Amino acid sequence: MKQFNVPIIYRSPLIAAIKNKRKLQDKMKKDFSPSLLDFGNLRIYLARHFGFCYGVENAIDIAFRTIDENPGKRIFLLSEMIHNPQVNEDLLKRGVQFLQDTHGKQVIPFESITKDDVVIIPAFGTTLAIEEQLTAIGIPVEKYNTTCPFVEKVWNRSEQIALKQYSVVVHGKPTHEETRATFSHAAANTPTVVVNDMQEAIELSKYITGQKEAAQFYTEFAGRFSAGFDIRRDLQRFGVVNQTTMLASDTQTISDFLRQVMIEKYQLTADTIDTHFADTRDTLCYATNDNQTAVYGLLQTTADLAIVVGGYNSSNTSHLVELCEEKLPTYFISSEENIISAETISHYNFHSRQQITTEGYLPENRPVTILLTSGASCPDAMVEGVINRLVSLISAAGDIQQVIGQFV
Repeated sequence: MKQFNVPIIYRSPLIAAIKNKRKLQDKMKKDFSPSLLDFGNLRIYLARHFGFCYGVENAIDIAFRTIDENPGKRIFLLSEMIHNPQVNEDLLKRGVQFLQDTHGKQVIPFESITKDDVVIIPAFGTTLAIEEQLTAIGIPVEKYNTTCPFVEKVWNRSEQIALKQYSVVVHGKPTHEETRATFSHAAANTPTVVVNDMQEAIELSKYITGQKEAAQFYTEFAGRFSAGFDIRRDLQRFGVVNQTTMLASDTQTISDFLRQVMIEKYQLTADTIDTHFADTRDTLCYATNDNQTAVYGLLQTTADLAIVVGGYNSSNTSHLVELCEEKLPTYFISSEENIISAETISHYNFHSRQQITTEGYLPENRPVTILLTSGASCPDAMVEGVINRLVSLISAAGDIQQVIGQFV
């Protein structure tokens, strides 16, 4: 796999040693059990897979190289490079300006850009309409495009099934940058609609089966369907693709459910299912799959609590939190600074979208056992920072260097 030049500030000797040893021991990536970091009174179980994925490393490599290669030029990012506050703040410090916020609201008018400026497309990709606007200005949209290859794979698969006269159902958060981009690319080729979750998929199925009046669809799914979408016609043949940072299991459940709806409606068999339903399982992102499967492996370990590190607006990170909190107390933090003391932690509730403070988050028993993972846009250095912070707060027999020695 291609190697990327990730700035040293994002790297971690400890995490690198652990990942390298696990990779050597498990080259086929079939072992999803966690790694134990034993500090005596503190035991940390680290997920098998976590942190920067291929797409994120690719985006960071291109972004920082673009800055170095264009001294004196104005450099713009279409929106946040990735959903990590530290990385985006570092880019801002290097003089990069954001054209839009994460919801697509314009911060700097496109009219103020010239063909001599540099515009970087973020890892989530962008819509065809925005590409056209930038091209009209004279900006070469492909030159500094950091769109994740696995996002592009979803777009390509949508185009492939469109050529076979299938419509597309996108499983994603409707306002997320990636979903907006995927919707745009799919809708350019075929009728397209977005569902956010299983409940919305169930409601959509009622239009397929005729349980709901067709006219009601246009109100219920307002802003979620392509121009000219005909609910009576356009869901007779379709495939399901996803926002790559969603829970892979959720996408598969939605796809399996809608597939069964089509089987029952059209009385299909295994040999005839493709007359009404396209197989799109190959669009699921490997990194999202690995990180989520690693959390399932992590949760096999008995522990006192879990800590998930990442940006609060990171979709893939919030899903890791969602998995952990089903089993034990879970704290979603953006950095070690959120671990205020051995008594107090400041963390994010992504359900209510509020930062909250919890007292007594660490149990009195020793050793304390903590499960730890991070999102795909979280630098390894931040995970090591969290480990260092926990070690400093708990009377531990081991130290960081001794633990590194176990993995070298």
